[in-house]
Amino acid sequence: MASDDIAQLADALCKTHVWDGELSYKGLGLKLDNAESVEGMVQEIQQYQDLRALRLEGNTVGVEAAQAIAKALETKDQLQRCYWSDMFTGRLRSEIPTSLRSLSSALISARTRLTELDLSDNAFGPDGVKGIEQLLKSPACYTLRELRLNNCGMGIGGAKILGDALIKCHRQSSAVGAPLRLRVFMAGRNRLENEGATALAKAFQLMGSLEEVHMPQNGINYTGVMALASAIRQNPELHVLNLNDNTLTKKGTLAMAQALRHLRNIQVINFGDCLVRSEGAIALAAVLREGLPILKEINLSFGEITEAAALVVAQAVVDKPYMEKVDLNGNCLGEEGCEAVREAMENMNKGDMLASLSDDEGEPDEEEDEEEEDDSSRNDDDEDTASDECSEENEEHSYTMKENGIIDSPTKPHSTEEVGSFLSCPSAEKLHQLGEMRMALQEQVDASKPHHAADALLKIGSVYSDDSESKLAVLETFDAVLKKLLSGSAFQSYCFLSTLLVMMGLLKGEGKMKKVSLVSGQLLCLEHAVQQEYIPQHVASLLYIFLSKNGEAVKSCNVAKERLISSLEKRCHDQL
Repeated sequence: MASDDIAQLADALCKTHVWDGELSYKGLGLKLDNAESVEGMVQEIQQYQDLRALRLEGNTVGVEAAQAIAKALETKDQLQRCYWSDMFTGRLRSEIPTSLRSLSSALISARTRLTELDLSDNAFGPDGVKGIEQLLKSPACYTLRELRLNNCGMGIGGAKILGDALIKCHRQSSAVGAPLRLRVFMAGRNRLENEGATALAKAFQLMGSLEEVHMPQNGINYTGVMALASAIRQNPELHVLNLNDNTLTKKGTLAMAQALRHLRNIQVINFGDCLVRSEGAIALAAVLREGLPILKEINLSFGEITEAAALVVAQAVVDKPYMEKVDLNGNCLGEEGCEAVREAMENMNKGDMLASLSDDEGEPDEEEDEEEEDDSSRNDDDEDTASDECSEENEEHSYTMKENGIIDSPTKPHSTEEVGSFLSCPSAEKLHQLGEMRMALQEQVDASKPHHAADALLKIGSVYSDDSESKLAVLETFDAVLKKLLSGSAFQSYCFLSTLLVMMGLLKGEGKMKKVSLVSGQLLCLEHAVQQEYIPQHVASLLYIFLSKNGEAVKSCNVAKERLISSLEKRCHDQL
């Protein structure tokens, strides 16, 4: 060993930190190529009787050096925490798996019981995951609580290997009465994509013990997000969910909103740069209203959210006592929209929790909207699938609605034809002729199918007239249907309302959902409805926000629009 190398190592060892069972070589910048280069380190490891944590991050370890270190670890049965991030800089990718296998074998041989393993910032790819595969399956990891694999280039292949290893670890540890209870999982910047996310979701669902999940910047879109949503729902102690810089869009956000409804311990949600968009933001606002009791931070930045939807989110945090930060930066609010959001937060005495809006993208112009609608049409499935996602979660809505007493009986067979005739070609005469069978129309409308529900409601409103008998029939039916649609959870109500707003042209939606040619009667039915007790104040507020901000979309019915806005404004102010 050259004298200058010896001097470098001696100097570095002088800087070694030793406390509370931890031996640290963190950030020393050591170039450890062979056994000679780690002689001093090996000696220190061997002499440390109760070694519980070893920090090697910020150095570069070659194959021979790793083998020498591994040899020293073979007797360290008290070792619990391995902080080994950024320890292969400049090494050939083909070398890293060999080094990892050596270190893994040593930990297994020593019969360690690891609680933390951090291998972040090591660009080892799928082969590197193979290097730790046996370790993750072994008894050494039955006690693992924190696994950090940020920026490792795992890819889909590595994620599949990792997911399978975690599943086997859980099964084997469960067989001996001590199931794996991983609490923290970090795997950002790994190009996991949908297949990788889905593979990991299977492990997450099986473990059910996660408290933090960090998977930012992985190229995951709604398919992978939906798999993750199903999995996190089975992890009731989840505190932190970070999916920053993936692509949720409406489908993924609705799936996540569904899952979040069942989680009571969430404190941080990071969906920044995830294309949540306005429909997704409204769904999350519903979840904010009915759940997430200890939420501290929500990040919906850079999500193409417009002013009205941002205001709905802002209003939804009013009763969150632990909320510290709401990030809506980088969206499409426009200058006036930014000011409106700031004012809304300040009026609720929440102004200090609103993050900066300095990077707002401004209001989207019509040309951009048309291009994005074309893109959405190419990427989404058929209209029914794209719009009826509130019913896609294992029939959850069906039984929830039954528990709430909203659906008690199926539609009677003899009424199907008459109701179908009205819905296919609505007229005041047909509605009047239904008589008592209007109840069948109410029974056919289901909030878990928002597109069909909104379509039916608008068709009922379209036959409104000033004839007293017809008017009464229309308003009674409209009230009965709308009351039912708003009698479930806030999530279902908001899914329905956002679909209704899209069909009315008041909200830009995803997919191929067509806007309805509105007539004044539909707005007049709404104007009557919002004065009734069954309309919650927050629903009236949501409708008021969209009509007052995007009212140009219904300018063809200007008189009815003004009447509706006036009634909504009065209703909102009466509740202040």
